[in-house]
Amino acid sequence: MGSDVMAASYIERPPLPELAGVVRTVWIQRTGNTSYVQRHLPTGGIEIHFPIGGEPQLIGPLTGPMIDVIPARTTIVGARFKPGCAPPLPEMLDDVVDRRVDLTQLWGSAAHRLVDTMAEAGTPERALAIMQAHLAERFRRAIRTDALMREAVTALMPWHPVGIDTVATAFSLSPSQLRRRCLQAVGTSPKVLQRTLRFQGFLALAQAGAVATGRRGADGMAGVAIDAGYADQAHLSRECLRLTGCTPRQLLGGDIDRCECGHDHSASYAPFLATRRGPLLRG
Repeated sequence: MGSDVMAASYIERPPLPELAGVVRTVWIQRTGNTSYVQRHLPTGGIEIHFPIGGEPQLIGPLTGPMIDVIPARTTIVGARFKPGCAPPLPEMLDDVVDRRVDLTQLWGSAAHRLVDTMAEAGTPERALAIMQAHLAERFRRAIRTDALMREAVTALMPWHPVGIDTVATAFSLSPSQLRRRCLQAVGTSPKVLQRTLRFQGFLALAQAGAVATGRRGADGMAGVAIDAGYADQAHLSRECLRLTGCTPRQLLGGDIDRCECGHDHSASYAPFLATRRGPLLRG
């Protein structure tokens, strides 16, 4: 899949329809003739990365930034999962929080066969199709995911701020039961997940070029921060530093409708924006 000259690129796209309920986005990333410093951010879910010709990795749920240096002339095919929708794994998700794990240790010989098949695919696009077909088959054979927690994740989306105790009551759980179920299904506590989703909501609005509808006089980044559920821009700045290691301006490169890396993440943030309307708790 290589050539003498390799241009850097990153292309996100929606997953196959049969994966749309569990996968947020899939992508193909190519580095050019120099290495690339990748800043992985908390999303609430896990990611799997398949460097073509390299070792596949799982990145567990993150509570802060994870810095990765991708070698030059590397092609990576990957998938980002929705919170609570990880593929079948032998470990609990709370055991892989903030960790990078060799996927062959988790999937064994099946991962080795998949790596070989993807390496022989001929193009990154075919490798991506093979990866998605493999994931679809795994989910077809898997025990169903925790449906209640998937609804709870939706309830914790940022557009209609709600207390954790209210979410627990709505699903006839105690706060401790909700916490235990969330740790098992998502890997983090409901509060950590809610904060992560709120920040993802901010990024979704910012990179979609959304017009702020916040308090009067709060426009630009401050207005978008309020729409995502922050008290004010200072609140957003503190959370951004905690979750990414950067200020909002540094992360977005000084431009509210793009990330500093210049990648188009519209396919990734579309599922977030799709939950922006309508009641999220039915009682």
